[in-house]
Amino acid sequence: MEPLWKLAYLLEPAPLTLIFTAIAVTSGSAFRALNYGKEMERNRDFSEASITLDRSQALMIPIMSSFSLLLMFYLFSSVSQLLTAFTAIASVSSLYFCIWPYIAHVKSQFGLSDPFVSRCCSKPFTRIQGLLVLLCSGIVAGWLVSGHWILNNLLGISLCITFVSHVRLPNIKICAMLLGCLFLYDIFWVFYSERFFGANVMVSVATQQASNPVHTVANSLNLPGLQLITKKLELPVKIVFPRNLFGGVVPGSSAVDYMMLGLGDMAIPAMLLALVLCFDHRKSRDSVNPLEDLTSSKGHKYIWFAISGYAIGLVTALAAGILTHSPQPALLYLVPSTLGPIIILSWIRNELMELWEGTTTPNMNDKIHLTEV
Repeated sequence: MEPLWKLAYLLEPAPLTLIFTAIAVTSGSAFRALNYGKEMERNRDFSEASITLDRSQALMIPIMSSFSLLLMFYLFSSVSQLLTAFTAIASVSSLYFCIWPYIAHVKSQFGLSDPFVSRCCSKPFTRIQGLLVLLCSGIVAGWLVSGHWILNNLLGISLCITFVSHVRLPNIKICAMLLGCLFLYDIFWVFYSERFFGANVMVSVATQQASNPVHTVANSLNLPGLQLITKKLELPVKIVFPRNLFGGVVPGSSAVDYMMLGLGDMAIPAMLLALVLCFDHRKSRDSVNPLEDLTSSKGHKYIWFAISGYAIGLVTALAAGILTHSPQPALLYLVPSTLGPIIILSWIRNELMELWEGTTTPNMNDKIHLTEV
């Protein structure tokens, strides 16, 4: 058994930064999902409406994830350039989705003119939107050329936020089903996959680097400056921080090592956070006295219990990794620490059935109403 004093490493800059970044991204994804839903309701725009998972879709996620994991385990070198190209395109779209609300807010606050320049996919396309697309493309191009971990994290965070905003859970019943299946999925692929496939499939895939298509093209064309273009890329399916961040490093490890956390370990709990945040919002909106509801000790703020549970689960997962010197399936700790408090608290408040079954989404009601009119 490792001495417990080694847990002091969690106070080093790298793990602290990882913890706070993961908490910020997970909670921020939930709040962005809520605001995105409000935008769709306000604008009566259902062309980009979120996908609400049903039971069969929730069950298919761990199955398809397992299939994708094996595909990348055996054929990663063959499809890595295709994956890189697809990731680059998705990253441009995700960055645009995350940045545009702030640009739109500044534009409205200062009354900036923004003339239309064309129509794209039946929607007007403005000058500022065009400049933002160029900016996002430039950031992704910078990642393709340099492979820098900061740009990798930026793209990963934007992908996480976009996913949580567009893929929703209707109720705790579907949520518990999804989290339970992914709980078993994570445990199997981290702890037991080596027995069946000869290697830790999850860790192997997470640590593989993809071939950079930009480097390949530059090399084939004999372009100058080839040495400045990274040959291999870390795909933004995880956030990474150097262990020697700001000079902090765990004894006995290489200074070039990275701490990492998969996007799924943020995106999946964030879907639960988004669900309970929407429930909190609806309860506050339906309350006779919203101010009293928010300040009362009986206020419906499940989101803060979920965020606290996520923080506890994440720290526990990192501590277990330090004490065991082995990779840990983060969802083993995150699922009980987030879902458990929500179920217990809602049962105490006699709201478990309401959360369990969910309610008809406002988007669907509005869509039906518009159709009838």
